[in-house]
Amino acid sequence: MADITVQMVSVDRVLWSGQATMVTAQTTEGEIGVLPGHEALLGQLVPNGIVTITPADGGQKLVAAVQEGFLSVTGEKATILAEAAKWSTDVDEAQAHEDLSSDDPKVKARGEAALKALHRAREA
Repeated sequence: MADITVQMVSVDRVLWSGQATMVTAQTTEGEIGVLPGHEALLGQLVPNGIVTITPADGGQKLVAAVQEGFLSVTGEKATILAEAAKWSTDVDEAQAHEDLSSDDPKVKARGEAALKALHRAREA
């Protein structure tokens, strides 16, 4: 099966770089699935969305909560540039629930995205 090179970065770090068989991202145009050879595109990530990466090595799907940014795709590469991102495996579920009641919209959005990522990871 063909692979696509994927890089996911946030403002402060590179979260993942490697070969994948598929990437999905929630964008302002809807959820987009990217396979190797996909048409070139530039999509805007939603403020409290999720990105899923299926590694080519057959490992467990990687699910991240993301806060805004962009998805850039060429035929050979997909790059996810997020303002903030957190792997579902790093989410503190109790803290995410607490964040939902925050008066700060950014904190609330991060809590919402974190819970979405946990839910998606449990479905995988």
